[in-house]
Amino acid sequence: MQDSFVELLKLLLPEIIVEYFELTSYKKGEDILHLYLKEINSIPKEYRQYKLSSKGFFDEITVQDFPIRGHQVYLYITRRRWLNEDSGQVVFSPDNYREEFSS
Repeated sequence: MQDSFVELLKLLLPEIIVEYFELTSYKKGEDILHLYLKEINSIPKEYRQYKLSSKGFFDEITVQDFPIRGHQVYLYITRRRWLNEDSGQVVFSPDNYREEFSS
């Protein structure tokens, strides 16, 4: 049943969420659906030429998505961060979805 639910969510959620995140848990209330997503453990392709080490996660953010069948939908998103050993900078990927989560 869980696999069927995940496959259904792939049809409803934005493609960028499906591509870069995994559903870790969910809660369905009477009028609200809570989806908890964690960024997959994959070195960002734009940084693969550098030596990166995983440095945990940023704080979880909450995004209200479009309603589904009368249910409010909240996405709880946790993003990974990487330390670029060459530059000392913290990096994350892809940069192009940062704007989607901050709006």
